[in-house]
Amino acid sequence: MITVAKIQEIAEQKLAESANFIVEITIKSGNRINVLLDNDNGISISDCVAMSRHIESGLDREKEDFELNVMSPGLSEPFKILRQYQKNIGKQVDVVTKEGKKINGKLLKASDLGIELESRAKERIEGKKGKQLIINNINLTFNQIKETKIVVSF
Repeated sequence: MITVAKIQEIAEQKLAESANFIVEITIKSGNRINVLLDNDNGISISDCVAMSRHIESGLDREKEDFELNVMSPGLSEPFKILRQYQKNIGKQVDVVTKEGKKINGKLLKASDLGIELESRAKERIEGKKGKQLIINNINLTFNQIKETKIVVSF
């Protein structure tokens, strides 16, 4: 039986020689293996192809048939691991908390404890004319976060 641990073990051999890292490995029914691969400087198609070939060479199709997809996490995919947060420090993100509150802000910090965002909003302040720009730093633990996605702007 093909397991996530087996795929991880095979992939780690290839990862030792590069700056790439595994975001997620899933195995669905029918041995459909999906590997999300990333790099702090962006992942290339050739990196995905090389990893796919490496994993495939470590598995035996004679014993078990499988379908293997190695890809980069898309821009619309939520972050899954701490390293993705660290890779995107300084960028705009949308965070949805487990309570359903949506927060847009600049990712300032990411650690094992959680993240820090700089949120900007125009709010009416008593005694002032018009709305004023308010900057808040918001700290969230990973237990409070439902999902985080990068904001794509053109």
